[in-house]
Amino acid sequence: MKAVVAGGGVGGLITALLMKKNGFHVTIFEKSSKLGGRLSYVKEGEFKIDEGPTIVLLPLMLQSILNEAGISDEEYELISLNPLYKLHFSDGSTYTKYSDFEKQLGELKSNFPGQESGFIRFMKDMDIRFRLGKEQFLEKTFVNRKSFWTRMNVQTLMKLKAYRSVSQSLKPYFTDERLRQAYSLQTLYIGGNPYDSPAMYSLVSYSEHKHGVYYLKGGYAKLAEVLERALLKAGVEIHKNALVQSIESEGIKAKGIHVNGEFHEADYVVLNGDFPSVTHMLEPHIQKKEYIPSSGCLLLYLGLDKIYEEANVHQFYMGADFQKHMKEIFVTKEVPEDPSIYAFHPSVIDPSLAPEGKSVLYALIPVPSGNHIDWDAQSGFIDQIIEKLEEKGFPGLREHIVWKKVKTPNDAKREGLFEGGSFGLAPVLFQSGVFRPQVKPSKLDNVYAAGASIHPGGGIPLVMQGAKMMVDVLMEDVNKQNGVSLNGKVERSVRTM
Repeated sequence: MKAVVAGGGVGGLITALLMKKNGFHVTIFEKSSKLGGRLSYVKEGEFKIDEGPTIVLLPLMLQSILNEAGISDEEYELISLNPLYKLHFSDGSTYTKYSDFEKQLGELKSNFPGQESGFIRFMKDMDIRFRLGKEQFLEKTFVNRKSFWTRMNVQTLMKLKAYRSVSQSLKPYFTDERLRQAYSLQTLYIGGNPYDSPAMYSLVSYSEHKHGVYYLKGGYAKLAEVLERALLKAGVEIHKNALVQSIESEGIKAKGIHVNGEFHEADYVVLNGDFPSVTHMLEPHIQKKEYIPSSGCLLLYLGLDKIYEEANVHQFYMGADFQKHMKEIFVTKEVPEDPSIYAFHPSVIDPSLAPEGKSVLYALIPVPSGNHIDWDAQSGFIDQIIEKLEEKGFPGLREHIVWKKVKTPNDAKREGLFEGGSFGLAPVLFQSGVFRPQVKPSKLDNVYAAGASIHPGGGIPLVMQGAKMMVDVLMEDVNKQNGVSLNGKVERSVRTM
């Protein structure tokens, strides 16, 4: 059986490996000159740094899926970070997060006395909710949307407080606004507003403590290289600079795809582009829908002539008014006046990213998606960011910069990301779970989808989990067509943790 994968992002690569393992002849068509999608490097001479994702979460899920795809733990190295990261607030106070429970209580006692009991209750409650949410939502697809509306799922939604925002859900646990920020900003990892994203996403901050925060040696983009080697070894055919233009169908069956003006026949088609940007290929077999994009990012990539040894791998510098910053991103959609900043300085533990004695630094500022802002005219804003980094954690930064590159939402949109949003669809309630595009996104029987905008959502481990579930659904469809009896249903669990 022939399968074509339109797009070489991490979802497409995992899909290809798993389908090859199931006996398919698999061909990947990637429009750019490299595989990996958001998993990519920015390079300048001997400097290199991750272009997109940097924070490795849910390590057991990631490792389990890689193992199933034929990649051993020895082919890459995950480094556990402790502390996880440090937050710096505008009033000069700080909060360091740890994976060690007792150490975290000590940090709270020192810097936020009286908040310890709230943290204990938070972890206890989230432990229960994580198990519920994982089983009911992260490990199931909802190809048949009606199958979602069971009494158990509705009860789970209520227990997960899906009707409340992440920020609201933290009020019973933390009375200090700074801690509410510290445990709600994680929605920004997937481009969501903590004052709007449903409370189930508060499980991300819980998972950081419970499962740890990791760094992939060589950078997260190293994973794309590992996957490409595995694909070539497995015999998957790869075509780069190959733009998939359309799907040719007959009735409710796709016959193949058109790539750079040529037709390629296929028994199964998998779409791995940012979903709202590829829906035109599914018309008229899909209902038109308006989607909400995730937030955009202003990204600064810096090469430095020194290493800031006292820095953490990850740190956050919070603006004076976090809620105002979120409003500027998601409501008024303007350049933030006093933004919060995430800084990534992997050279403190990884010397492979820069020449000896030198380093790389990555700064991410959440900004509005869309192309209505002229970022070329925002040099003053970029100077403001560098000044804040210099003041808060990287003294003398300007004089140590030997290389700088800036990436904006306009660049992201040109690369094919929906409305320049960096994380696919925004994680609002009606774009989550059953309401999110599913692994079978249209009425075409043999067309499937994987990626950040497909259930279960964004973040590298979840995209990989979505690809795994997609292949599981596809194989059940194959078995049905071949008259093989099935154990379970299409929405059955796909366990990875």
